[in-house]
Amino acid sequence: MKKLIIILSIAAFISACGGGAGSDTKATTDPYDSKANASNGNPSYDPNRGEGKFTKVEVAAALDATMATNGEKVFGVKCSSCHKLTDEKLVGPGWKAVTSRHTAEWIMNFVTNTDEMLNKDPKAQAQLEICLVRMPNQNLSDEDARALYEFMRKNDGVK
Repeated sequence: MKKLIIILSIAAFISACGGGAGSDTKATTDPYDSKANASNGNPSYDPNRGEGKFTKVEVAAALDATMATNGEKVFGVKCSSCHKLTDEKLVGPGWKAVTSRHTAEWIMNFVTNTDEMLNKDPKAQAQLEICLVRMPNQNLSDEDARALYEFMRKNDGVK
């Protein structure tokens, strides 16, 4: 009788834990695929602008020197301890050519909405894998973020 109970228990355990290839009905989709997001409730996510309130940033061809100077002050206070102006990584990635790698919207959304970007954006997550340290939210105002972007443009050689 004990053998029968043990055999039935093992059979029940195996059938409960098992599962054939066709038993999993959940589809696995990439949460960062913008086409897939249309069906899983996030059709508005745009990886070129990231997650945040900046959807269209007007950027003049010429540098706004006053704004860039203000951005340099923001960099000195809030950014320079972790970022270099070259392509060298310090704690975070270097800023050289950052404005050619990312759109103004993406950069400004990242610096003002850091946590959401790190949670949702594949480019931000890739940087996190390289740097291994989450960028803290610096609580930048919209004006500071725009000035910082203009300073990044100056650092990238825009005149």
